[in-house]
Amino acid sequence: MTILYIGTIVILVAIIYAQYQMSRTRTKHLREIHNKLHRIVNLSSDEVILLFTDDKELIDITVDLNRLLEKHKKALANYTNTKWSMKKMISNISHDLKTPLTVTLGYVEMIQMDSELDSEERHLILTKIHDKSVEVITLIDKFFNLAKLESGDKEVPLTSIRINDICRKSLLEYYDIFNKKGIDVHIDIPDKPIYVLGNIEALKRILTNLISNAIVHGGDGKMIGLKIRINEDDIYIDIWDKGKGIDEPYQDRVFERLYTLEDSRNKSYQGSGLGLTITKRLVEKLGGTIQINSKPWQKTVFSFSVKRSNEQN
Repeated sequence: MTILYIGTIVILVAIIYAQYQMSRTRTKHLREIHNKLHRIVNLSSDEVILLFTDDKELIDITVDLNRLLEKHKKALANYTNTKWSMKKMISNISHDLKTPLTVTLGYVEMIQMDSELDSEERHLILTKIHDKSVEVITLIDKFFNLAKLESGDKEVPLTSIRINDICRKSLLEYYDIFNKKGIDVHIDIPDKPIYVLGNIEALKRILTNLISNAIVHGGDGKMIGLKIRINEDDIYIDIWDKGKGIDEPYQDRVFERLYTLEDSRNKSYQGSGLGLTITKRLVEKLGGTIQINSKPWQKTVFSFSVKRSNEQN
């Protein structure tokens, strides 16, 4: 009986000692984790927490902490990129607004200082003031539209829409411009009705932006086209031209806010840099994607997708 009693005590002591050692080891590991985490956060280091242990709970904690650190690193990188982008955006906005306003002010001062202007000259100057004022209002409208899209404040309800008609009407709106500039138009739209899940206002804006972009930046090629392609789930709409195009290094950047090719190589490639950004956001609101493929003076294609719809309105 005494031997059994002593054995029990020894076992209990051994268990208590083992638990004590485990507690000390865990406390030591937790202190290591804390010190490493403190150093990583304070130094904004790219390190991860490494811990050599067979304690499953500590391993799980370490893995989750490393995941949080990775997310923190990505969030910090995104913040830095956004901060840089915002600085550039403010600079570009200031420039884009200042230029037409400065020109407008110059015309106003011309009218004020020259009392001998005849009615024809005065009318010409007032027309230019009006055009520059419209340019400023249009630019501000683009800024607000983009802000609404990116903040999620702009609702884009989806319904079943016949895309054939919208594409034809969008091209028809530019008929006079095509004739004036001597641009041949190639249309490849199936006669069979094609229905997509979309939004009429958004689709018109997308097509208008892409067609006007092709005219302004690809009109020198004297050929513009629109093609509808179909697969099982999606409809693809291609707007193409045979103009100056965009060199490959810059193709991924054309959808960035306020990016224009005057940032890179082509000073004649003017624009606010917002049209294609708004286009991309609208396509994404419709659940689609947009991409560009360009070979200068051969073919430049902006292609976007929308979901097919089986319903017919």
